[in-house]
Amino acid sequence: MEKSERWSQKVTKSSDSLDLERGVFALDDPREIARSLKKSAEESHRRKSDPYRSAMSMLTFYINRAGKQLNAKDRERLEAAKDELRLLFGRTPKNH
Repeated sequence: MEKSERWSQKVTKSSDSLDLERGVFALDDPREIARSLKKSAEESHRRKSDPYRSAMSMLTFYINRAGKQLNAKDRERLEAAKDELRLLFGRTPKNH
């Protein structure tokens, strides 16, 4: 691993994670984020768990990785994407 490469970059590149659409977490619409993650999870040949868990894991990983540097508006948008992801997979959304 290069010195300049963070552990999170290594995990994203080399793990059994999803091949994500470029800029997916920067999309404005939580539903579009969820749709992109769902598509990536369903098409991935690298994932080990079911598509729902893989997509939700990547979203949660991104939110956690951003940590305190994620402003309130972006955190709210990404949390809303979690609910949209639940809906797209036929799960019950959580109330925030």
